[in-house]
Amino acid sequence: MLVAAAVATAGGASASAAAPSPGALIPGPTASAAALAVRIVLPTGRVVGSRAITGGASGGTATTASFSYPSDGSVIVTGKTGAATRTREAKTATAVATAAASNISIFEGEITADSASAQASAAAAAGNAGGGFGGTGVVHLQALGRPHAYGKALLSDWGSLTISSHTTDRTADPGIKSYDGVSVALEIQLTAAHGGLPAGTEIQVGYAAAQAQTAPPVPANLGPRPGDQPQLLPPATGPLIGVPQISEPLLSAGPYDFPVYGASSYKDDYGNARQNITWQHGVDILGQLGQPLVAVAGGTLYSVGWNHGSGNRLWLRDRQGNEFLYAHLSAFSTLARNGAHVRAGEVIGFMGDTGNSAGLATHVHFELHPVSMLFIGVDGAVDPAVYFPAWHRVANLTFPVATGWAPKVPGTIAAPRPGAVLIGSTDIASADGLNPASLKRVLHPAASG
Repeated sequence: MLVAAAVATAGGASASAAAPSPGALIPGPTASAAALAVRIVLPTGRVVGSRAITGGASGGTATTASFSYPSDGSVIVTGKTGAATRTREAKTATAVATAAASNISIFEGEITADSASAQASAAAAAGNAGGGFGGTGVVHLQALGRPHAYGKALLSDWGSLTISSHTTDRTADPGIKSYDGVSVALEIQLTAAHGGLPAGTEIQVGYAAAQAQTAPPVPANLGPRPGDQPQLLPPATGPLIGVPQISEPLLSAGPYDFPVYGASSYKDDYGNARQNITWQHGVDILGQLGQPLVAVAGGTLYSVGWNHGSGNRLWLRDRQGNEFLYAHLSAFSTLARNGAHVRAGEVIGFMGDTGNSAGLATHVHFELHPVSMLFIGVDGAVDPAVYFPAWHRVANLTFPVATGWAPKVPGTIAAPRPGAVLIGSTDIASADGLNPASLKRVLHPAASG
């Protein structure tokens, strides 16, 4: 089966980045990748071949038991083919592409090989970019009755072949470092018509392309400009005090975890006007009463307690000095004490509706205050929602999590002292082996008839 694919080579992609429009956020490092087991480029520029895999956020893979072009296989027939890409855009941008084919026969046996495979990789970080082509090669290649292991060879008077060809391109705009690499395991170029294909055709078996570039430099005039949203305009002098922030400082004390364990939802309302406050300094994440809240990073807890506005709340300071606020908790976990050191993903509290959110939807109010903006004070909070997509979601919690405590609220009875508090009870005698699944059955028994 023929799959047509119009894929631009990585070497032909622009490595430059357009200057940001007024008020736009500065992009970070970028990465891209492409892979095809068989790629045929016709003189018109049309590309046909096996399925093309391009690198998105998570990349992809494709395999086939065999491939032929055209349907009668007069140009090329292969056995199993595979192509895969993987990209990541974070503090370091990385891209990897691999492609391979086995049992290759071109032009009805004029050119054969046991296998051909290509790999290209690229990475960009800390003002530098590079890559490589490890793993590219051809096994047991025969062309017009002669074996070939490396380099180039003429194919009579109608073409040439190249084994393990690589091209690189490092061109980029000022202030940007870029690496763009293409690796081809076996490439055949026709200088005359042959096998039903016109002169100028290229046949590539094992095609892999990877590209990565650093973030563009921050313009000196980055910041709110006339015409932006009024609430983003700074005062006449001084830092951005009293208005929402538009920068996204790098957090380097990760990896970071999403602050809520289990199903939850949120609407990015950072910066919106709110009653009794000038603007929303964080994001409200909605969930269920008592839903576990986890430390987004390893660090130290402080200000663990209660106040009229935030209700039960605590702050977490990570190793870089960034600070995170959790507010409106129903209770704290037994780990939560002032000065306590916690690891990322550990349960530090439980979702609720305390403080001025009493009677509203159960949620945790979450704020992010980067260390580089703490000098501004309370208004040094940035939009945490822009960081959430890159943060890891905790899939498993260590036992126990159903223990907690709450501070004394003025005008109420005394709350328990820090320590384990039973918030539910069931006879666990029927639990076999005390494994999590068994405990879950006991803690949530089926209703009796």
